[in-house]
Amino acid sequence: MGTILCATRGGETSYRTQDIAIALAQERGDELLFLYVVDIGFLDKTERTVRPDVVTTEMEKMGEFLLAMAQERAQKQGVEASYVLRHGDLRRELQAAAREEAVDLVVLGQPAGAESAFVPADLEAFAAEIEAETGVEARII
Repeated sequence: MGTILCATRGGETSYRTQDIAIALAQERGDELLFLYVVDIGFLDKTERTVRPDVVTTEMEKMGEFLLAMAQERAQKQGVEASYVLRHGDLRRELQAAAREEAVDLVVLGQPAGAESAFVPADLEAFAAEIEAETGVEARII
């Protein structure tokens, strides 16, 4: 039994990605590991006085909730699932999680318009980077 790593952030697009990852885990007989990365780098772009610790805490709570929902959805479909919450840059943390958790496959959701963190060409480049840096297959689903 292998492990599939699926980064998630909530919303309709993430549900689609989770559903495909769950189906893939069923097909392969793998476990799922959902990942949420708390990245407060966007706070550097505002001139308002904001307490990073408060924002981090709120994002952690939201991330834990989204991860628990993803885990529950997988388990209801008979897939063993766990999750991990990390802090920092998504690109670095996803690769670090792939290495540290010894996963067999990283799945990335298709970009879905303006709400996506990546445009298609950048996502393809990131998938190639994951494979080069970690030796783990990265698949855009």
